[in-house]
Amino acid sequence: MKVLLTQDVKGLGKAGEVKEVKEGYGNNFLIGKGLAKAATPAVMAQYKAEQARLAAEEAAELARLKALAAKLEKAEVKLSKKVGDNGHLFGAVTKDEIAHAFAEAGYEFDKKVVEIANPIKELGKFEISIKLGHGLHPKTHIEIVGE
Repeated sequence: MKVLLTQDVKGLGKAGEVKEVKEGYGNNFLIGKGLAKAATPAVMAQYKAEQARLAAEEAAELARLKALAAKLEKAEVKLSKKVGDNGHLFGAVTKDEIAHAFAEAGYEFDKKVVEIANPIKELGKFEISIKLGHGLHPKTHIEIVGE
C-alpha cells in the first residue's frame, strides 16, 4: 500500500514523501492516527496543488520583502527624544521607538526585527539593521534629534 506522509514519522520518512508500507500498518496506524493519507491520484493531485500554492505565496512574500528591504536601505528617519541640560538623552532609544518612527514614515515592521549594535544614548545618526527573514537584513539609518 502506498501512503503520502502528512507528518514526519520516525523510522519511515518526512512529511510529503510517498512510501510503500504494509496494508495493516498503513490503515491502522498511519492513516488511523492522521500521519498519512492513502496515495490515491486525487490525494496526490491535491498535495501537488497545495505545494504549488505554497510556493507561489512564498515567492510573493519574498518579492514583497525584497521591495521593503530596498526602500529601507534608502530610508532616513528622524526620531525626536527629550534631551537633558548636559546634552544627553533621558534613557536609551528603544526598539519600540525605532519601529514606531519607521511606522510613521510608512515602513511597517515589528519591533522584534530591529537590531541595534550598541544602545543609542546620544544625538546623531546611527545605522541599524532590520531582520526581515529569508536572509534579508537591510541596513538603514535613523537620526536622533533633541526636542
